[in-house]
Order: sequence, then C-alpha cells, then structure tokens
Amino acid sequence: MAALGNRGTVTEASGFNPEEDAQKLYNAMKGTGTNEATIIEILAHRTIAQRQKIKEAYKQSVGKELVDNLKSELTGNFEKVVVGLMMPAPVYDAYELRNAIKGAGTDEACLIDILASRSNAEMKEIIATYKKENDKSLEDDVCGDTSGMFQRVLVSLLTYKRKLFLIQQDIYEAGEARWGTDEVKFLTVLCVRNRNHLLRVFQEYQKISGRDIEDSIKREMSGCLEDVFLAIVKCLKNKPAFFAERLYKSMKGLGTTDSVLIRIMVARAEIDMLDIKAEFLKMYGKTLESFIKGDTSGDYRKILLELCGGEK
Repeated sequence: MAALGNRGTVTEASGFNPEEDAQKLYNAMKGTGTNEATIIEILAHRTIAQRQKIKEAYKQSVGKELVDNLKSELTGNFEKVVVGLMMPAPVYDAYELRNAIKGAGTDEACLIDILASRSNAEMKEIIATYKKENDKSLEDDVCGDTSGMFQRVLVSLLTYKRKLFLIQQDIYEAGEARWGTDEVKFLTVLCVRNRNHLLRVFQEYQKISGRDIEDSIKREMSGCLEDVFLAIVKCLKNKPAFFAERLYKSMKGLGTTDSVLIRIMVARAEIDMLDIKAEFLKMYGKTLESFIKGDTSGDYRKILLELCGGEK
C-alpha cells in the first residue's frame, strides 16, 4: 500500500487501522452536524491505497458507501477535495477529463494540465479507466469537443505509443522569424515522450535560432495551441515547476480558479508536492502555504494546508 511517489506530502500512515478510521468517520457524520476536523485529520493523512481500504471497511461495518455519505454531509470546494481524495489516481484523472468535456463548453485548461503532464504508463491507465467508467473512448470524446491543430496535439498526447508528431520549425533569416518557408525543417517536439532526447533537441534549437523554444512558441502560436505546446515543453523541462506556476496563476490577482487549485493539490499530494512547494518558493519568493491561506477559507483552506504538508 505504498504511496504513488516518494516526493509527496501525503505518505503512508503508520499503525494504519481501516476499521478504526471507518468508525471515526461514521461517528463524525452521524446525527446532526458533521465533525469536519476528523474527516480532514483522517483523509488528508492516508494514501490513496489506504483510503480504498477505509472505503471497504466502511461498507462492511456501516453498510453504506463512504463517498455517498461524505457527499451528503459536505458541500462546496471542501466536498470536491474530499471526494477527489477518495478516488484512485487514474479514476480521478478520468473523472476530471469527463467533467472538462461534458456539458456546454470545454475546460481546455484541464485537458492540457492532465494530458501534457502524465507519463505513458499513467496515460494508458487513464484511457482504460475512462472507457470503463464512461463506456466511451477518451479519444472520441476529445475529438468531439476540440478541433484543428489543438485536437491533433491532444490526440497525439493520448497515443501513448512513442509516436512522432512533427511541427514546422521556424527558420531565422536576417534576424527575422519566418514561419514555414521552403527550406522548412522539422522539429520533433511532441509525444516522443523521450525526455532526454527532447531536452537535447531544445538545446540544439536554441543554438540554431538563438531563442528558447518557449519564446518561439509564444511568438508563433496563440490560444489553446500555445498553451498545450508550452505545457508539454515545461513538463519535460521541470514538471514540479510547471505545477507550481499553475498553482500560482490559479491564486494570484482577484479571485481563485478553484478547479485548478483542487486538481493539482489532490493529484500531486502523493507524488511530488514537496518538489512543487520548493519550486513555488524559488519562483515566487513566497510559500505555497501562504498563498493558500490568503486565497481560501474554512475547512477548504484547512484540508488544502494539510495536503500541502501542514503548517510547519
């Protein structure tokens, strides 16, 4: 029942007793009112694997589904975090992707965040889980909701076999960028998913063009296409820094993009949250905890701070 990664803030609870946890959760929710502190104390300090054991123990002893009871007792963003924590990783990603696609409009940011950052092995599991949970193919759903080059990029990201995806490399003549000339070369940039090879390609690109690949993407592309290419490059260079930037942007300025904040805090807590926190501090000179404190409140704030590693 090991944790998903070894750089997470959420680690295996020692002396774990699922039956005892299930009983405590039942007591926290029975009768009038809910003891949110108990829910936070237990669920934010157990691994996903341990939470599955608690779900089984709860069903055995109470005869009801723990997640159903939690949903009926909790509300708002706090409920979203708790429900997310109860899902195995590929189930959570598939659930987020389905929500991004269904209904009016598409949450392109969610598609980009997940598809650009997950490994081949993770993508394989997500695709299988999506099919099982929704009785639909993730690729079909993505194609039905997106179009053009953006769609082609997402489909390439879904094709976890090491497939090459080619885009035109901009050629510099007399210091001026020209996008697509007769002498066009091709830059293998996507979905090779061979990190070391691609990092070398990016270095070569900088030598040839005198410009970082990210700068060229910003100059030559816009909208979702720009966002997805930047996400791919950033995840290849430094995945925790990519997530740190996403967290920062979700909280800076007026308002909070809670969907992004919740998704990253839930999905990365067991994998690389320690590294994300370190990158956040390095990049912005402030702790992730201080941003969460300033942008959230109540039990929602409390559980996010615990997932962040508690207040040290």
